[in-house]
Amino acid sequence: MEGLINLLNSIDSVLWGVPMIVVLFGAHIFFTFRTGFIQRKIFTGIKLSVTKDPDSEGDVSQFGALSTALASTIGTGNIIGVATAVTLGGPGAVLWMWFTGVFGIATKYAESLISVKYRVKTEDGSMLGGAMYALERGLNMKWLGVIFCIFTAIAAFGIGCSTQTNAVASTLNDSFGIPMWISGIIIAILVGTVIIGGVKSITRVCEKLVPFMAIFYVLGCLIILVMNADVLGQTVVTIVQAAFSPRAAGGGFIGSTVAIACRYGAARGLFSNESGMGSAPIVAAAAKTKNPVRQALVSMTGTFWDTVVICLMTGLVIVSSVIKNPAIDTKTSSLLTSAAWNQIPVVGSVIIAIALAIFAFSTVLGWSYYGERAAEYLFGKKIIKPYRILWVIVALLGTLISLDLVWTIADILNALMVVPNVVAMLLLSGVIAAETKKYINNLDLPSEDKEKVS
Repeated sequence: MEGLINLLNSIDSVLWGVPMIVVLFGAHIFFTFRTGFIQRKIFTGIKLSVTKDPDSEGDVSQFGALSTALASTIGTGNIIGVATAVTLGGPGAVLWMWFTGVFGIATKYAESLISVKYRVKTEDGSMLGGAMYALERGLNMKWLGVIFCIFTAIAAFGIGCSTQTNAVASTLNDSFGIPMWISGIIIAILVGTVIIGGVKSITRVCEKLVPFMAIFYVLGCLIILVMNADVLGQTVVTIVQAAFSPRAAGGGFIGSTVAIACRYGAARGLFSNESGMGSAPIVAAAAKTKNPVRQALVSMTGTFWDTVVICLMTGLVIVSSVIKNPAIDTKTSSLLTSAAWNQIPVVGSVIIAIALAIFAFSTVLGWSYYGERAAEYLFGKKIIKPYRILWVIVALLGTLISLDLVWTIADILNALMVVPNVVAMLLLSGVIAAETKKYINNLDLPSEDKEKVS
């Protein structure tokens, strides 16, 4: 068993190492130029995200689809993941993480566009989409769509369910002394209650949960940044210098090379916002939208909020805290996070505990939809009810067992999801460019695409 674990860890390290950085960051830069630097339309996307489009076909509002996607991406990676990047790559990793967010906006736009363009309408009127439908309908590569769905349906139980419920239960146990099994039962009941109603129920919860958890966390970050105001200038200088200078950063940080800072910053950024993974476009396809570009603009704001805003604020909090308190342990990510937040007297540890729990729980809801849709593509509607039941069971089990092996396997499958999705985007890049040109200045123009009945 130990040999298997070591082998899987080695595969995981390779997949999420330099090759994945090259593939995803390369895609980010390519689509930035292919879409005419679509990032310039970010504020248009933000405005559209809170604009109702009730007369368009779809299952949920644009804001509902965005909230569900954000529920899946804004998770423990925004807190612990950033701390891990700083621990391994030094303060310069924060800037490289931010770069992946800025350029990743274009990839999130591209993958969401083709997801909506090639979506299908079922006999009951529901909308289904994602990389699998783009591969099947746009490229006649259903076999690759099947592979994508296999990876997604299985990976969801790990990265989106068991590991997340374990994080919730562990946080509640460590912070408030609540037994893991009690948390597990409560989580399973809450998850089951929400997902039984399908995408509309999930989005209704996420529409309320995501803004609350984001504002709650950001306010906590702002409090710490105000407390560290005297070193914020030094913090920014340290991050920028460490990102491009192969020397020790000082201030309590370990020394790091540019290559290491880039590797860990980019890797954590890519993993956090999921741009290029193909997960968020699955729910984007369910949105009520007049045309593919309109929803793609809304979807790309998810990467903006996740990495450009929240991950950056976390990075500023951590680095400024270490500069102000050089005695903080920078070798362990969990200790680094807790030390930074404990600067807020009495309630600091409570804020971070609640944030971690809510972030992880919301991820469970979002990923349940991704996994369910992938399973439906493979087996049809008959799989939906069994998949939901299994999801609730796995949510409970995740709080009761060790998940090191599960995490590694899910991590590998997540990396493998990227390959078919990137293939779809690159081969359909001409379509992405053409659709952008057609609709970008005519966002109220109805789509001429006729959804196929599945």
